[in-house]
Amino acid sequence: GMPLEMPQADIPRLKAMLDVAEENLRALEWFSGYLNLCPRFVRGEDVEMLVRECGVTGEEAYRLLMASACGLDIAADPWARRMAERYFRPGVRCLDAAACRADPYYASVRLPEVRQGDWTLGYKAIEAYEAFASGDLLLLPDGREVPQAGYFTESFCAPVVTQNGREWMTVTPSELSTMTADIRAVSGKVAVFGLGLGYYAFMAARKPEVTRVTVIERDPDVISLFREHVLPAFKNAEKVRVIQEDAYEYAAHMGGEGYDYAYVDIWHDVLDGVEMYLKMKRLEALSPGTHFLYWIETSMLCWLRGMALMEISEKKDGPMLDAIGPVKDLEELKRALSQEGLRRLAPRIPLEVTQRQ
Repeated sequence: GMPLEMPQADIPRLKAMLDVAEENLRALEWFSGYLNLCPRFVRGEDVEMLVRECGVTGEEAYRLLMASACGLDIAADPWARRMAERYFRPGVRCLDAAACRADPYYASVRLPEVRQGDWTLGYKAIEAYEAFASGDLLLLPDGREVPQAGYFTESFCAPVVTQNGREWMTVTPSELSTMTADIRAVSGKVAVFGLGLGYYAFMAARKPEVTRVTVIERDPDVISLFREHVLPAFKNAEKVRVIQEDAYEYAAHMGGEGYDYAYVDIWHDVLDGVEMYLKMKRLEALSPGTHFLYWIETSMLCWLRGMALMEISEKKDGPMLDAIGPVKDLEELKRALSQEGLRRLAPRIPLEVTQRQ
């Protein structure tokens, strides 16, 4: 039967909530399909032509072209027009390449093109008008979860580290903007799980109120590439140490180290991340004095919320509803499914939730 008993008066609002969740999913499919399959589809000359002929701004032209590449017929279909308005308008923007180049990491670190083991350091070109992910999901008060995509109007060289051809970290606006708040938040002794190109460690070490940055990384090749080619560019290198160990094993015994903050970035994206996130949330209790921060946590929590709403709409019990337990009305459900509610619930969410992709 229906695992969720709701007062009759709440049913229409619950249905509206499920409708928005459905739209969120569609928008995510469009954006990720575009970014993965055809990020260079929109060309500068097409943008300029639309600007001339339709009197729209460059950004509006770009959005229209990207939406049409995603199969939205904005001219003929009112639903498509509404979706473009609700997702592409707040989700797609032109970004400033110069501001990106002025980032302190970008300005100080010069990477050679080198290989070590499966790993390669170097640069990748982002073409003018090429789309890229430019931040974590944007949450709006009406329940929309808007993917963020950006583009530059000039070409750009971004530092990148790859493992067997798979990108692990690129210093792009996405990396920068998804870490900004978590860099601003920290002080004292900071543990950083996952090294990548050391962007987070670099930015944290620059802060006078941060006394120590300890990076936990399990791959020896990444560590030696970092020590040789990235760390020497750090102005505050003496604050940084790197420990080779598995993230979970370290988290299980670090309680006595007196860390004020821990920043966790050991996943590639949400799909491999949710399970690792839930595992790490279970270990937080072992370091009660440490405040934990997680890369793209917003997206992880949105994924978990989506799973809960899917269980509700399919009218069958599942790991999310089991973890939430009985709720008496829609307000209580919304509290449980808020970012804060899900963050608190995370240590109790069964890992099998991630088997449902």
